[in-house]
Amino acid sequence: MSSRTVTVGSKVGLHARPASVFARAVAECGVVVMLTDAAGKTVNAGSILSVLSMGIGYGDSITLSSDDESADPALDSLAQLLASELDN
Repeated sequence: MSSRTVTVGSKVGLHARPASVFARAVAECGVVVMLTDAAGKTVNAGSILSVLSMGIGYGDSITLSSDDESADPALDSLAQLLASELDN
């Protein structure tokens, strides 16, 4: 399993637009990616409703993970995306 821990860079956290941008990027990456918060709750990162249900805020640390053997480039890209401001 590959994983990346990242600090959320969007000032509004993963709400509405940032969650949509992120979930769409996950869906387009071609691998199943899971999202885990600091409390240990894990959801499918490609589901916008699941991402929204986590209530992830600015500065929260979250972990992206995948069992797919070819997930490393996707996880790197998604981690970079989460660390940036997505509500522009």
